[in-house]
Amino acid sequence: MQAFLKGASLSTKPPSTKDRGVAATAGSSGENKKIKPVPWVEKYRPKCVDEVAFQEEVVAVLKKSLEGADLPNLLFYGPPGTGKTSTILAAARELFGPELFRLRVLELNASDERGIQVVREKVKSFAQLTVSGSRSDGKPCPPFKIVILDEADSMTSAAQAALRRTMEKESKTTRFCLICNYVSRIIEPLTSRCSKFRFKPLSDKIQHKRLLDIAEKENVKISDEGIAYLVKVSEGDLRKAITFLQSATRLTGGKEIVKKIITDIAGVIPAETIDGIFVACQSGSFDKLEGVVKDLINEGHAATQLVNQLHDAVVENENLSDKQKSVITEKLAEVDKCLADGADEHLQLTSLCATVMQQLTQNCYK
Repeated sequence: MQAFLKGASLSTKPPSTKDRGVAATAGSSGENKKIKPVPWVEKYRPKCVDEVAFQEEVVAVLKKSLEGADLPNLLFYGPPGTGKTSTILAAARELFGPELFRLRVLELNASDERGIQVVREKVKSFAQLTVSGSRSDGKPCPPFKIVILDEADSMTSAAQAALRRTMEKESKTTRFCLICNYVSRIIEPLTSRCSKFRFKPLSDKIQHKRLLDIAEKENVKISDEGIAYLVKVSEGDLRKAITFLQSATRLTGGKEIVKKIITDIAGVIPAETIDGIFVACQSGSFDKLEGVVKDLINEGHAATQLVNQLHDAVVENENLSDKQKSVITEKLAEVDKCLADGADEHLQLTSLCATVMQQLTQNCYK
C-alpha cells in the first residue's frame, strides 16, 4: 500500500523547470503553426481605400485627402453592409500605417458605453492627447488622431450635444468620423460640422463579382444561379451575403451550395409557402387561413420576414388592382409597426391574411 502511495506521490510531483520550458516551447510552436479561423467578413475587408467597392464619390474625396494628408470631420450614412466602417478603417491605415494605427485611432461602437459621461471622459481625454511619432516607411504622417463613432444614430441627444464642443475645441489634433444608418437621427449642429457622404446599396453586379472572387479563393462550389440568389436575399448588404456564403460552405462540407441551403440559412420563406398563403386567401375559407397561419408560426418563420416578402409578392401580382394593392400595403405597414412594438405574431398575421382574403375574394380585378 505504501509503495502504491509513494508511486502516486512521485507521479504528482510538478515537472522540473527544464521540462516546463520544453513543454512551453513545444506548445507555443504548435500554436504558431495552427492558423486561427477568421470570419470571411473580416478576412476580405478592404485593406486600402482603392479596394472599397461601388462608392466612387467617397473614395475620390478620401484619396485627395490622403494625398494632402489632411481630413475633414466626416459623416458616413447609408444602409448596413455597404462599406462605411471598412472605408474609414482603410483610410486610417493608409494615413498612419500599421505601427501608429492603434495609437492614433479610437473606435467606439454601439456595444460600448457611449452616454454623455463617456463623451466627456474617454473621447475628450483621447482628443486632448498630443500626437507624436513618425512612420517607419518615411511617408508623411498627419498631425492628428481619428475618433470613429460607429452607429452614432444610437447615441443619446445629450451625448451628441456634448460632442459639439469637443469637435470644435480639439480640431487641431483630432478628426471625428460619425457612422450611422439614419442621418435624420443625428442632431443638426453635428451634421453641419461634418462633410456628409451617402453610401449607396451595392449593385447586384458588384456583389456578384465580389462573392465569386471569395468563392474562388476559398474553393467553394457554387453556381452562378446560387450566387444570384445569394445576392437577392442579402438585399444590397454585402456583409450579410458573405456571412451566408461562409455558413452555407460550413453546412455543405465541400459539396455544391444549392438554392435550398441558402434559403434555410437566410431565414427566407420559400416561394411555395407564399403561394400557399394566396391560395388559402383566395379560397375564402377562414379555417384554411387559420391553418396556414398556424403552420407558419409552428415552422418558426419570422413574422417580419413574411411581411417583407408578402409586400414584394403583392406589388408584383398583376391580378390585383391598384386599389387592392393599396389596401393590403396599408395593412402591411400597420402590422409591421405593431410587430415592432411587440404585438402577438399569431394575431397580427391572422389579421393581415384576413385583409388579403377580403381583397382577393371581392373579384374586382382590374
